[in-house]
Amino acid sequence: MEISGILSAIVIGLVIGVLGRLVVPGRQHIGVLWTIVVGIVAALLGSAIAAGFGVADTKGPDWIEWLIQIALAAVGVAALGRVRALR
Repeated sequence: MEISGILSAIVIGLVIGVLGRLVVPGRQHIGVLWTIVVGIVAALLGSAIAAGFGVADTKGPDWIEWLIQIALAAVGVAALGRVRALR
């Protein structure tokens, strides 16, 4: 993986993580770095799931893939927020 791929994964992870965090109501007890990590993981998993369903490459914006990624990020942020809140 080249440096541009790493940087784009971080940027996409940040955007997906923040959007996932906005979907979850209330206060989350995780920091920005954990939001980025959750977003990167959600982006990778969401892309794989979308590819499995055959909706990863469409003409125009990949809305379904983005919705899957954001939903996964919201689940990840909520789960990590609850774990961190219990500590």
